[in-house]
Amino acid sequence: MEERTFCKTIYAVLCCLLLSTSLFAQKQKVDTTHIYSIPEITVSDPYQTREVRSTTPEQIFSKEELKNLHVLQVSDAVKHFAGVTVKDYGGIGGLKTVSIRSLGAQHTAVAYDGITISDCQTGQIDIGRFSLNNVDRLSLHNGQGDNIFQPARTFASAGLLNIQTPTPYFSAHKQTNMAAEFKTGSWSLVNPSLLLERQLTNTWSMSANGEWMSSDGHYPFILHYGNGEDMQTSKEKRHNTDVQNLRAEVGIYGNFSDKEQWKLKAYYYQSSRGLPNATTLYYDFALQHLRDKNTFIQSQYKKEFNRKWVFQTSAKWNWSYQNYQDPNPTVAAKEINNSYYQQEYYLSASTLYRMLDNLSFSLSTDGSINTMNANLNNFVSPTRYSWLTAFAGKYMNNWVTLSASALATVINEKAKSGGSAGNHRKLSPNVSASIKPFENEELRFRFFYKDIFRLPSFNDLYYSQTGNINLKPENAIQYNIGITYSKEINDFIPYISATVDAYHNKVTDKIIAVPTKNLFTWSMLNLGKVDIKGIDATASINLQPWQKLGINLSGNYTYQRALDVTNSDLNTPEGRVYKHQIAYTPRVSASGHAGIETPWVNLSYSFLFSGKRYMLGQNISDNRLDSYSDHSLSAGRDFKMRNVTASLNVEVLNLLNKNYEIVKNFPMPGRSFRVTVGVRY
Repeated sequence: MEERTFCKTIYAVLCCLLLSTSLFAQKQKVDTTHIYSIPEITVSDPYQTREVRSTTPEQIFSKEELKNLHVLQVSDAVKHFAGVTVKDYGGIGGLKTVSIRSLGAQHTAVAYDGITISDCQTGQIDIGRFSLNNVDRLSLHNGQGDNIFQPARTFASAGLLNIQTPTPYFSAHKQTNMAAEFKTGSWSLVNPSLLLERQLTNTWSMSANGEWMSSDGHYPFILHYGNGEDMQTSKEKRHNTDVQNLRAEVGIYGNFSDKEQWKLKAYYYQSSRGLPNATTLYYDFALQHLRDKNTFIQSQYKKEFNRKWVFQTSAKWNWSYQNYQDPNPTVAAKEINNSYYQQEYYLSASTLYRMLDNLSFSLSTDGSINTMNANLNNFVSPTRYSWLTAFAGKYMNNWVTLSASALATVINEKAKSGGSAGNHRKLSPNVSASIKPFENEELRFRFFYKDIFRLPSFNDLYYSQTGNINLKPENAIQYNIGITYSKEINDFIPYISATVDAYHNKVTDKIIAVPTKNLFTWSMLNLGKVDIKGIDATASINLQPWQKLGINLSGNYTYQRALDVTNSDLNTPEGRVYKHQIAYTPRVSASGHAGIETPWVNLSYSFLFSGKRYMLGQNISDNRLDSYSDHSLSAGRDFKMRNVTASLNVEVLNLLNKNYEIVKNFPMPGRSFRVTVGVRY
């Protein structure tokens, strides 16, 4: 980037940040026993009652629950949510994307501390890049959550995965918190992390944390080749699976009164990883390499002027870089070394008006500019201008909660060379309701409807010879009806909860790649239709046999029929796929967790199950992937010495050493071990 352009960029970022920080704010102190006066603020509780009170399906993992799931990355934890499909290309460094209820990864937004992450190039976020070392809570919303006081962009997706980092909290007469952790395990895993929190004054506090993760990823697997009676196997090891990640974050938090809060966060991430080949034709050698860099600065401010009016604003500057290298391409005449650059400037403002104690309205408006450049010849260098405005209302009393919103989207797009995708205008409605028919029973019936869309990505529109600038947005209509129940029974069974939701999603104008003149020339077209029907069920129970012994049991189950109903005679390699299950979507999936807490040691067990899937849209035996289950165990204990708490945790992952694939020819790791040592002050 030229010096002048860089200076302009920094100046624009500072202007956005100064706008959002022109008023000071207070740090939000959240624990499990207090409720704060600012409306629409998410507050946790000892049991996740929000999941059964919500008008739309909502699933939450607290920091302690994440610790007991035997997971290293956000992508591993998301697999334990009901109705979620994670496409995992294996290993720590493999690409991982999340799809909610088979709508596709492009329909799932990912937010970091309430501000969504964007990738206009692919339209999907690689959630494998996020570790859990600095995650306080992980939540997943289907449709639109009950919180209407949010940036407009959180209304603009079929589902939202929110990664919430911790806010510093200091006990009496303590001004410093420190934590260090070191993970090591199979395949040369090295993962140290460090956290420092400091209360600077009564008004200001700060936090800084970082981590490094490295692994060679050379895990063994069993290669199958041949068919039927001629099937043979051999023991192999994955190659080109090394990965090194570095993450660093700094946060500044203000605390002026219990009516205001403000925080500023700077984030940096870089990774270098090999890209393993598919294990086909007795050959999995690979030299491809991917390097990523991402940095952003974001600011958030909230102020409650009085009982009726609340204001919040957010600003963000995001820069990302991706470099793909292939020194030995099979088709190109020379080595591939492609670099892509993305920038985003984002500003949001929201107002909440409480007309009555149980009736509130919100108005949010967001503006963003997304640019993309590359070192490719004749690259079009597109720029997307987005303006989103959401108006929402919510009514709530002891027996009913009603919520509705309308999102207006205005998109203008241009390109430096060649044609552009032009402009888009769209209005997207959402309605949800929850009814509690019995005063003394926490039994609720809920319903939601949402009509939403996703824009074509820059790759869909402009990539090489396949892009199509005439693509329309891909539309998704969601229906959901469910029942939720929770109860505190007695001292032996302090809490039980259960939810069951039936849903129907319809996707139209689905963007798919189809051949034009021959199988080697493809184009992106709006020709697909998908009809999705399913059931998600979750349940949890807490047992307290003795005062110092606790047992926690939880699980979820999903059944879904996600059928391709395009009903077209397209000349695709898969052949005719009308009313076949879409690729990589199991009919049945489930997960579960059991934990035992004692004064001496905490034990934990978790499992994942996925039914058979198909790697292509044509559901024939040659395309079928077998079902699999993955079981893990852990044991841990904390040792307290005055103000210092030391912890030790030992995990056995994939206990049965199951050899399975989530993506065809990309085997997952077998049995492995991990040890975590931590110190907190």
